[in-house]
Amino acid sequence: MSIELIRIVDGLARDKNIDKDLVLGDLELAMESAIRKKYGPEEEVAVAIDRLTGEIAATLNGEPISMNDLGRIAAQTAKQVMIQKIREAERGSIFEEYAERKGTIITGTVSRFEGGALVVNLGRTEGFLPRSEQIPGETHQPGERIRALILDVREAPHQVKIILSRSHPDFIRRLFEIEVPEVAEKIIEIKALAREAGYRTKVAVSSIDTKVDAVGACVGVRGSRIKNIVEELGGEKIDIVRWNESSQILISNALKPAEIQDTALCFELGRATVVVPEEQLSLAIGKRGQNVRLAARLTGWDIDILTPKEYNRGLDRLAATLRQVEGMDEMVVERIVLMGIISVLDLEDVGYEPLVDELGMSQELAEKIITRCREEAKLVQAEQAEEKSRAAAAALLAGAEKPAEAETAAESAEGATAAEPETPSSGDTEAASPATGDSEAQREASSEPEAREAAAS
Repeated sequence: MSIELIRIVDGLARDKNIDKDLVLGDLELAMESAIRKKYGPEEEVAVAIDRLTGEIAATLNGEPISMNDLGRIAAQTAKQVMIQKIREAERGSIFEEYAERKGTIITGTVSRFEGGALVVNLGRTEGFLPRSEQIPGETHQPGERIRALILDVREAPHQVKIILSRSHPDFIRRLFEIEVPEVAEKIIEIKALAREAGYRTKVAVSSIDTKVDAVGACVGVRGSRIKNIVEELGGEKIDIVRWNESSQILISNALKPAEIQDTALCFELGRATVVVPEEQLSLAIGKRGQNVRLAARLTGWDIDILTPKEYNRGLDRLAATLRQVEGMDEMVVERIVLMGIISVLDLEDVGYEPLVDELGMSQELAEKIITRCREEAKLVQAEQAEEKSRAAAAALLAGAEKPAEAETAAESAEGATAAEPETPSSGDTEAASPATGDSEAQREASSEPEAREAAAS
């Protein structure tokens, strides 16, 4: 029986991933509880189990006793204490194991649904994939194998709660580490990542080895590597762009496949004004502003997309406004423009402090400039509101000519801030090409008014 006890303890410790000495210690405590159950809680009790032979030595008030004399009730007490202790030890073991694996990908089997959440069988325990951490539009069936990121591990009453995620940006990082050996080996580094789960992801990569093309390695031969990641994400588009320390070059790369004419950076506002040709406007913005929004998150800049006509109009109005201020000269106007300020609205937001600190301007002159720009900014905003109102009226009129669409047109044009109807644009381009190293994103249609107002959140 002694050897059999050691064999049982060994198997239990191995199955539950619990330390053998901890199991034997819990067994000793359970036996002590059983003895006190029979003889009273005030008695002096000691139980020791030999770790090699399994021999049990029990004493009551210093006198040896046999465990066989305790009876059924005491044995049942020992069993309950033992079960409780093992469960506590197993929960501690599970918590430690999965806490160490936090931020890594794990594979499990869909077990059941609880409301909108999925319960995933991970082997020793279960994980929870909340609706908010699922990829929009993705469906799963019981018994299906699924991969997810261990997002969080919490100790809850009577269980360890493991929160999983498939929508977190780090899920993409871990997939790249699995599919691209150079990423796992730190030869290629993912410098930045922006994701809208289920729709599109932009990844900026760089290589520490000049012989390794970061974009080409991530795409793989004929797109084999990126294809595996896209399939795991259910068809989510992935743009791989080349990282650059220059913000202007990085913004240009992030907005691909749109071609950029010019970029003006305003460090005071953290804003980048990007000029694109008229025919590239929809491509740069993306459907519902998705391309420019992801590019902004990737680069860390608020990005404003303008056509050359709009850009020049803003500059001309700014220059004309500045010339009206007494004491201004052309050199100062040029220096203000070089700060990335391209409209009176920008200058109003910046305030007079940068003009004093960076341009060495007197505070009196700087305040005059800001005051004049605020007056002009009110006129610009009024003109923009009037332009939107005219666009809404035109949309209403165009919709009224088509009785079947009249009601929809009237609703979209309601109010002065209503947007024009979306105009179709050219089709899509897929992910990055190894040959060029440029990210090719899906071209999606977008309305022209979004070009004037698109700014990354």
